[in-house]
Amino acid sequence: MSDNTATESIIEQVRSAAAAKTPLVIRAGGSKDFLGRHTQGTQLDISAVRGIVRYEPTELVITARAGTPLSEIEAALAERGQMLAFEPPHFGPTATLGGTLACGLSGPARPFRGSARDFVLGMKIINGAGEHLSFGGEVMKNVAGYDVSRLMCGAYGTLGVLMEISLKVLPLPAVESYLHLELDAESALTDMANWQRDALPVSGLCYDGDRLHVRLSGADQAVAAARRRMGGEPDPRGAQFWEHLREQQSAFFTSAGDLWRVSVPSNTRRIAVQGKQRIDWGGALYWLKTDASAESIFTMAAAAGGHAMRFRGSDRDTVFQPLPAGLLALHKRLKLAFDPHGIFNIGRMYPEM
Repeated sequence: MSDNTATESIIEQVRSAAAAKTPLVIRAGGSKDFLGRHTQGTQLDISAVRGIVRYEPTELVITARAGTPLSEIEAALAERGQMLAFEPPHFGPTATLGGTLACGLSGPARPFRGSARDFVLGMKIINGAGEHLSFGGEVMKNVAGYDVSRLMCGAYGTLGVLMEISLKVLPLPAVESYLHLELDAESALTDMANWQRDALPVSGLCYDGDRLHVRLSGADQAVAAARRRMGGEPDPRGAQFWEHLREQQSAFFTSAGDLWRVSVPSNTRRIAVQGKQRIDWGGALYWLKTDASAESIFTMAAAAGGHAMRFRGSDRDTVFQPLPAGLLALHKRLKLAFDPHGIFNIGRMYPEM
């Protein structure tokens, strides 16, 4: 199927669904099906909307269609010594660019390089009226519609069908080095806070309950100097640790129990909850394995100035942190503006939508 044919087919399906008020479930590779609340409807398959449209290595910009496999994009970038700086998790070989951006996923490097939405330059989408819209562009200075493109990141497909995305990319680091230090939690949190203030070439800080794992990325001299200052022991399995953390393949993530993702200010001093935890993002992200109630976790996250999400678990009804009334009203207005007939991924984020 040609690119134009695939686009026209999706537009026709959306317009037909809008006319009949038939809910649609947007899907490509399906690697993120486990995220968010259950939603029902007719499947809208966008896997045919794929391929790299433009890649300008000298400009550090790539544009690709939403159904393009993430592995294909990363391979093309690696050939030119470049990368997706926000280090997106795949959660399976079928991961696509659109699914990654729709879920707003960023990996362990996020606090040091930026989030997925920070690198979005522009998007083309199909809204709930079947209109093919374009926002932003392919250069940072082109800010027209820029925030609308970012708005699509983390909306879980509830506002529109992502069709094409332009991203800023970065050069691969010259070297990467891995350390670990045997520390208690308080010492680990203190070190992580201090190191982030000192502009060291850090690209990953994670505490697993016994060890503080450190990843350094950058110029050879800067990484060597940081190693001397930070101390600790070289970690010969460091590359595997960070890959397993990003892809949730370690025993912590694969063990029984609900997995919660709690985002908090980086200066938060421990979260008291029954169960096991990993502290990622230099102290700003807690992964919790716990049987505690959703209400208690939401309350705890809010008290810490953050928010929680049931990332994996048997309960697919109570997933996202409840929104305050004012913010929920804003979300409803956005939903109405982009999806006036209420057909895209209904209830994927909040039951009120």
